[in-house]
Amino acid sequence: MEAPLRDAQWRSSYGLSYPVFTTVVDKLKPYIAQSNLSLPSDYAVAMVLSRLTHGLSAKTLASRYSLEPYLISKITNMITRLLATKLYREFIKIPVSRRRLVETTQAFEELTSLPNMCGAIDGTPIKLRRLPADINPSTYRCRDGYPAVLLQVVADHKKIFWDVCVKASGGFDDATHLRDSVLYNRLTSGDVVWDKIMNVRGHHVRPYIVGDEDFPLLSFLLTPFTWNKTGTPAQNEFDAALMTGRKVVEEAIGLLKGRWKILQDMNVGLNHAPQTIVACCVLHNLCQIAREPEPELWKEKEESGPQAPRVLENEKSLHYFGQSLRQALADDLYQRISR
Repeated sequence: MEAPLRDAQWRSSYGLSYPVFTTVVDKLKPYIAQSNLSLPSDYAVAMVLSRLTHGLSAKTLASRYSLEPYLISKITNMITRLLATKLYREFIKIPVSRRRLVETTQAFEELTSLPNMCGAIDGTPIKLRRLPADINPSTYRCRDGYPAVLLQVVADHKKIFWDVCVKASGGFDDATHLRDSVLYNRLTSGDVVWDKIMNVRGHHVRPYIVGDEDFPLLSFLLTPFTWNKTGTPAQNEFDAALMTGRKVVEEAIGLLKGRWKILQDMNVGLNHAPQTIVACCVLHNLCQIAREPEPELWKEKEESGPQAPRVLENEKSLHYFGQSLRQALADDLYQRISR
């Protein structure tokens, strides 16, 4: 069978081409071997990928592979745990190297005309099919009305995730989830050192990420001035540019849910949901790095409107710096496009 036809069949069955599949198997094989699993590594990985890409239940998959449902669940848990732990650091990395940082900020500047943007952040609810009987369902009910856990991601210009966090139930908002993340702690403490500083109207502009109005405005996270174009001409131009950059993370999430359909209706236990979500994010990056054909985007439900978060006391200096930085970038952009 010729490679294009073979790869098309593999994508249909397992969500990725045969070469990417062999990469996954080769990287997981040493760890699978330590588990004393009676099945071949490639067989186990293929089985789990088919579940992730089609959203199949353990019971349905068990009948296809002539195995017991409990064994399907056990293998799924093992493979997703390995993907989420052993491969995370290799395939989900903050762009701190000079080469990658320059490549990312330059690409975003070509896209938005804004300097030193290095990523876009967003949150999305991952629907849970069921909750344990002893869990209060109201804490998991997201704004769309269904039980969920929240996924927070930061994506670059290639729609590759460089940070992933699954730490909040669906009842929380994006700002609260951000503040509970390792990324927030690293950025507020100065643990992440981005060695690329630009001067814009007397402001030292370090690399920053962009988000919508559901996130707090901070020195390292810029948000729009308004959501309904009621700012000054300079502010409206900035908002349009920022939202162009932010669109990459919306599309990345659409690709993630479009390729790994289990994320549209999570049918694993609550305890294993976070690792399954992170595993799908790792696989997403593998596909983007390999330039796999992009599937049809999963369309998110339109949000009812922004929920502007309050600024915490310990964030005030970061917030005020973010305000002055955002205005300087807006004025600089408007001056450049008005010439």
